[in-house]
Amino acid sequence: MPYEFLEDVATADIAFRAWGGTLEETFIASAEATLNVMVEEIEAVRPKERRDLRVENDELDMLLFNFLQELIYYKDSEKLMLRTPGIRVHQNSKPFVVEAAAVGEVLAPDRHHPRVDVKAVTLHQFRLTRTGKGWEAFVILDI
Repeated sequence: MPYEFLEDVATADIAFRAWGGTLEETFIASAEATLNVMVEEIEAVRPKERRDLRVENDELDMLLFNFLQELIYYKDSEKLMLRTPGIRVHQNSKPFVVEAAAVGEVLAPDRHHPRVDVKAVTLHQFRLTRTGKGWEAFVILDI
């Protein structure tokens, strides 16, 4: 999924821009970018454990915010590094809902090569925008 880290946006934090042709692709790209901030080898995260995620919000941007926060929660509470290869965003009526079968495993420093600990997603400059090519997210993570 496409994403890029942005230099010189936040001094003590990490910013990224993620995009996709669909809302689901943008959520997946944002989740992958968040995981990639925490570990170097996201491809090394094996699907050993599964968590079914369901997040609701009346605003699409806050739905993404809460979805990313949920992934950080599992990292903090269970040391689980989770990937979300398949998600579904229900946006026909409010509250909007994202459902995902998140898969991953407990952090293994020798294989995943930890980078930094992400504490939270910040609201500073946070946005989810519909573009001519799909959707784009701008996220700053508190580390």
